[in-house]
Amino acid sequence: MASRILSIGTAVPPTRVPQERIRDFFAAQPGTDRLTGRLIHAAFDAASIEHRHTVLTQLGDPDASPAGGTADSPGPSFIDGLALQSPSTRARNDVYTAVAPRLSADAARSALQDARMPASAITHVVTVSCTGFFAPGPDYRLVRDLGLSPDVERYHLGFIGCAAALPALRLATRITTAQPEAVVLVVCTEVCSLHVRSSSDPQQIVAASVFADGAAAAVVSADPAWEHLGGLELHRFATTLTSEGEKDMVWTIGDHGFEMILSAEVPRIIGREIRGAVGAFLAGDPAPDVWAVHPGGRSVLDRVESGLELAPHAIDASRKVLRDHGNMSSATILFILRALLGDREVAAESRISALAFGPGLTVESALLTKRAPAPA
Repeated sequence: MASRILSIGTAVPPTRVPQERIRDFFAAQPGTDRLTGRLIHAAFDAASIEHRHTVLTQLGDPDASPAGGTADSPGPSFIDGLALQSPSTRARNDVYTAVAPRLSADAARSALQDARMPASAITHVVTVSCTGFFAPGPDYRLVRDLGLSPDVERYHLGFIGCAAALPALRLATRITTAQPEAVVLVVCTEVCSLHVRSSSDPQQIVAASVFADGAAAAVVSADPAWEHLGGLELHRFATTLTSEGEKDMVWTIGDHGFEMILSAEVPRIIGREIRGAVGAFLAGDPAPDVWAVHPGGRSVLDRVESGLELAPHAIDASRKVLRDHGNMSSATILFILRALLGDREVAAESRISALAFGPGLTVESALLTKRAPAPA
């Protein structure tokens, strides 16, 4: 059996906030001038997002306890009344350390439950995140929190950005191709909202208008013992660096959180180069039946759709995940693949092309085929 994604599980923080509420909160920040207010309204309203989930409980309820804290040890306050505070990077990362493991474990348990697979079956763990750091890290915590075997092999892909889920699936495919009896748990967890800030910089405003929190996990194996589950067969992968864009999508660490540069050139660069990148990846094969495109933002999806001359509904699953969840960085493409895996209108044997974009600009691609589960 070829390597397959057997199941995908997802998890989001319980605080769900309408896009309009987040927009109005940012527009009401002290010192916001009229021009900045217009930029905020324009960016948030153009994002095609209705709701986002966040660990910042105070964003949903100003009277709630701060994120990542307990009754005995409250976390840092990100919001004081209506004012967005500016905690240090250390304070933000402390919250990440407190909340990310639970999101990771919840997504992983969901994936294992969907596959009706015991935790003892997992032989390898691959974790992905670009929104925080700690050691022993997310891979270690999953072994402890899920009760995995202590000799499970662990790998962590850190700070790769929004495209990182596809390299993680590529690694899982390499492992399961070399060891067909292996079962790899891939977990992507991002807590993007920890790094929000009040700013008049258009790039920071765009970042604040789209990023959200979430986790997704995939179970990957090539063992015929699991063939009855169906899933998404993994065929091939590709990585392409665009000819420009190194300074247009950048993720760095500042004194008051991680700092995202997301210039207006990003959608235009993707629009110009996506046809060449995808053409080289498909290498003359027929066009896929279905597309799973990382929604870096509505304009990115628009540019991919026009650049590849896709049918009007070809990336509906991507637009729906953006609408309901925002951009959860690396976890987002797994949310989309989960939707396609469960969509009865996507027939068995459909070929799926997954595309994700990261700093650089980097284009990551994967080709998959949907396989039907065996009859009960």
